[in-house]
Amino acid sequence: MDYRQDHIHLRTADPTATAQFYVDMFGAKPAGQVMNGEALRVMVNLGGFLMFIEQVPAETPAPPPAPFRGIEHIGLLVSNMDEAAAELRAKGAKFVVEPRSPRPGVKIAFIEGPDGVRIEILEKS
Repeated sequence: MDYRQDHIHLRTADPTATAQFYVDMFGAKPAGQVMNGEALRVMVNLGGFLMFIEQVPAETPAPPPAPFRGIEHIGLLVSNMDEAAAELRAKGAKFVVEPRSPRPGVKIAFIEGPDGVRIEILEKS
């Protein structure tokens, strides 16, 4: 059996605004939108990874603060942490973990996306 990535599915009260965040911050490419029953699903391609961003009622509970069980963050690889961090700051990103090097050859940082989604920025040398 050959398993390959297909998509990640996010839920939000405002899928259009959430999709626009990924477009603005990371250069995700719009990939369409459909109605899934009564819910709008907006799709973007983020670095070759398809994201389904689907509407839920505003009163849907928010995720707990990290750490928690389940999917904890989305990881994005960059070639230069300093440049990526400067670019993201200029775009207004909220860093929840400032750039740091947990071990030689690795730099990481985390920003907060819509609905509390944590996004790791990772440089490996």
